Amino acid sequence: ILNFYLTGEVLKILNKFYKRKEMQRLGGENGLDARLFHQAFISFRKYILDSSFLSADVHIILNDICCGAGHVDDLFPFFLRHAKQIFPMLDCMDDLRKISDLRLPPNWYPEARAIQRKIVFHAGPTNSGKTHHAIQRYLAAKSGIYCGPLKLLAHEIFQKSNDACVPCDLVTGEERVLVDPEGRQATHVSCTIEMCSTRHLMIRDPARGWAWTRALLGLSAEEVHVCGEVAAIDLVTELMYSTGEEVEVRNYKRLTPITVLDYALESLDNLRPGDCIVCFNKNDIYSVSRQIEARGLECAVIYGSLPPGTKLTQAKKFNDPDDPCKILVATDAIGMGLNLSIKRIIFNSLIKPSINEKGEKEMDAITTSQALQISGRAGRFSSVFKEGEVTTMHRDDLVLLKEILNRSVPPIETAGLHPTAEQIEMFAYHLPDATLSNLMDIFVSLSQVDGLYFVCNVDDFKFLADMIQHIPLNLRVRYVFCTAPINKKQPFVCTSLLKFARQFSRNEPLTFDWICRHTNWPLVPPKNIKDLVHLEAVHDVFDLYLWLSYRFMDMFPDANLVRDIQKELDNIIQIGVRSITRLIRASEATSVSGQFSSVTKVPGQKRIRGSKALGYKPAEVQSNMKSYGQGSLAARLVREGLLTQEMLKQLEREWQVHHNNNGNFPTGKRDNQNGSKGTGKKK
Repeated sequence: ILNFYLTGEVLKILNKFYKRKEMQRLGGENGLDARLFHQAFISFRKYILDSSFLSADVHIILNDICCGAGHVDDLFPFFLRHAKQIFPMLDCMDDLRKISDLRLPPNWYPEARAIQRKIVFHAGPTNSGKTHHAIQRYLAAKSGIYCGPLKLLAHEIFQKSNDACVPCDLVTGEERVLVDPEGRQATHVSCTIEMCSTRHLMIRDPARGWAWTRALLGLSAEEVHVCGEVAAIDLVTELMYSTGEEVEVRNYKRLTPITVLDYALESLDNLRPGDCIVCFNKNDIYSVSRQIEARGLECAVIYGSLPPGTKLTQAKKFNDPDDPCKILVATDAIGMGLNLSIKRIIFNSLIKPSINEKGEKEMDAITTSQALQISGRAGRFSSVFKEGEVTTMHRDDLVLLKEILNRSVPPIETAGLHPTAEQIEMFAYHLPDATLSNLMDIFVSLSQVDGLYFVCNVDDFKFLADMIQHIPLNLRVRYVFCTAPINKKQPFVCTSLLKFARQFSRNEPLTFDWICRHTNWPLVPPKNIKDLVHLEAVHDVFDLYLWLSYRFMDMFPDANLVRDIQKELDNIIQIGVRSITRLIRASEATSVSGQFSSVTKVPGQKRIRGSKALGYKPAEVQSNMKSYGQGSLAARLVREGLLTQEMLKQLEREWQVHHNNNGNFPTGKRDNQNGSKGTGKKK
């Protein structure tokens, strides 16, 4: 009884200590934010209450507090001592804070600060000529570097420069092309933004904004030309003010008119040559393209996971006036990087999945910036259609589209930053037992930025770090593997990265034969959509190999051979995309035969329609309804915000009532024990 009483008193003392604002403030001063303070307290409380032997000093101070001779605040030194045991970083907090201080990014680039740069911002909407004017200055300069957001754009400028007799090299994450036969570097370079060398801009992008920030602040060039929307002018001007550089703003207006129509398409029967239907997921791409070809029309298909060569081939097919293909079905991948002759943009939906700055997936209507970027692809100056049109597939969406397009684009207020390998290595020196994922977490939590910057989302980095944590790699190699540009939603690509890392850790080179065995090369044209998706993943695995080969040439020695089979694979994927509706039909046939093979004549029974033909019982109906809820239609309706989980459950209940009432759907009366109300109409 005495022990129980003492335990209760000690628990009261500990809880009182935890709630003291002064203790939380002292914790913050010693590196314990609210989250760490809470975790440390839980551990400290467990230590006090569960330990069979407490140190004498802790025992004495608790006894004094119980007897009224001490104060709960006297526990803090012992609490902090315990916190440092479970969070070793607290002992070197000052050093870690200095390492993660991101408040003066301009000072990271002394070479750029040593020259007086001229910053020219070309501001305007799509099809305004802003990029054209910047590229003309690039071609006229004695030397230059083009930084683009996509491999397609880097390739386009590489080709354009060399066609204009301006020798230009190409540098992307997966490819290096030197135009000089003897291997000397050209005076001009076209690269993807992550590959630009600051020693020789998407600035609010929560994942890639750091690359644009680095280029803008760090490029050692006499002139830096930035192309973007008006919303970025103030931020770029503020950033350059911090470096002592002025920004010259050149504004551009759209070269061709574009009209938002007063009517929706409503039916695919109303399609005409030059139409582009924009969808925001591949399932809709498959569905729409199938319906179009069912009407005797040919359509081209473009979406993000297609290889660059396949995208260009589909774009060429759509643009060719002699080709019978006059309709394009695409995702927002057409927003940049492809020259397309589009007359009318038709939004199949206005709901688009996105990742916020916290790494959370959100389903929301497209932003004004996105709507303008996509709509602007219609009626381009260089296309056969000199005037563009924009509308929606569904009448209800048209009002929302007009509202979105009429909003002003909110200004971009912050630029992204990302921890460098050097900074993480310095953290690891102080915290040798921490995992890379934990090092990144601690860095982000301690980092300090001023009002112009934010720390980019590191969830993808941490996902890969956790995935390969068990593989013995040195920190620099581990960091490089975790920055690999892969889609974590593709299991085969993630598995490949894991196998690459394991092979690397054994110091066994990943040869051409090894990669062929891993991918089952040679591959054949796809027979259905599942095959096509797998081929796209294999293409990404080849991309990953090439990306790693430029960072670890001795361990990934066969880049040229892999690049050759990747080109072959691109051609194989093109074959599949050209006959995509056949693949869709094959997939649907397989799905239907798999799901409804039981809808056949059962010996001894009559063949009838409905759930009775399947031999369902009420419980089975509900189970089937739940599995249906995971199917493509319900999933798509949920994704697009047209159906909620609550509505889906209501449909399940009504389906069961329908079955129990011999096929009659519930009316306005209470039809079931749950008191669910019907609508008074059949559904």
